[in-house]
Amino acid sequence: MFPCTINGQRVGAGAPIRLMGVLNVSPESFFRSSYIPQEQLHTRAMDMLQQGADILDVGARATGPGSPSLSISEERNRITTALREVEGVATISVDTMYPEVLEAALKYEIHAVNDISGLINPRMGALIADAALPAILMAARERPGDARSVEEVGRTLGVVTQRCHQAGIRDYILDPGIGLWTPQRTVEDNWELCRHFSAFLALERPLLAAISRKSFLGGLLNKPAEERMFGSLALHMLLLCQGASIVRTHDVGETADTIRVFEKMRVRS
Repeated sequence: MFPCTINGQRVGAGAPIRLMGVLNVSPESFFRSSYIPQEQLHTRAMDMLQQGADILDVGARATGPGSPSLSISEERNRITTALREVEGVATISVDTMYPEVLEAALKYEIHAVNDISGLINPRMGALIADAALPAILMAARERPGDARSVEEVGRTLGVVTQRCHQAGIRDYILDPGIGLWTPQRTVEDNWELCRHFSAFLALERPLLAAISRKSFLGGLLNKPAEERMFGSLALHMLLLCQGASIVRTHDVGETADTIRVFEKMRVRS
C-alpha cells in the first residue's frame, strides 16, 4: 500500500488508524445536532482534539438525500468563516468539490482536501497539486456516488486514481462513497459495499470509512440520525477489520474508543 501523509500524520501502510472529526457548519445537515454555530467552533474543535481527533474536516454543504441547494458563494463564506475560527489549532481538511471554495480556503492554513466529486473538475486537481496538498477522494464518475455495485465502485476509484496521476497528485486516500448519494443507489447497495469494503484495498491506497449516522443505517435501524451512533460504531469496527485506515465521524470520543479496542486486538506481524 502507498501511504498518505497529512500534516506529518502517516495514514495507511501499518500506521495507526486516524480519526477525522466532522466540523459541520451546515445548518441544513441531515444530522442537525452536529451543526456548529460560528461562536462555538473554536471550543468544539478543541473538544474534538481532546477526545482523540487527528484531523478536523470542515464542511459547509449538506450532501445527504434531499438536501437543499446552496450557492457556491454561500459555501465559500461559511468555509472561510470557519477557517478563521480554527486556523492554527488543528490539522484541517476542507470538504468541498468546488474550485472557487478551495481557492478561498487556500488563503488559510489547511492540510488536506476532501473532494466527494473525486476530481471530476480538473481545476480541483490542479489546485490541489499546485498547493502540494494530500487529497481524500470519493468514487465519482459524473457525479458523487453514482457508481452502485462493488465492481462499479472499484472501476470508478480506478478512474479517480488516473485523475490523480494526470493532475500530479501523489498523496491521496480513496473513499468508496458509501451512502445514498443518488436516487439509483439503494440501501442494499450500500450494505454490499460495506460487506466487500476490503475489495478496494486492491487499489493499494488508504481507504476512508465515512458512514457516520448515514441514512442507510437508519433504513436498517428505523431510527433518525440522532439515534444512529451505536449502529455507526458497530459498522466502523467492521470496516476497520476490512482495512479502513481512517474514519470520518460525528462522534469523536466514542469512535476513538472503538479504534483503541480495534488497535489492541489487531494482530501485528
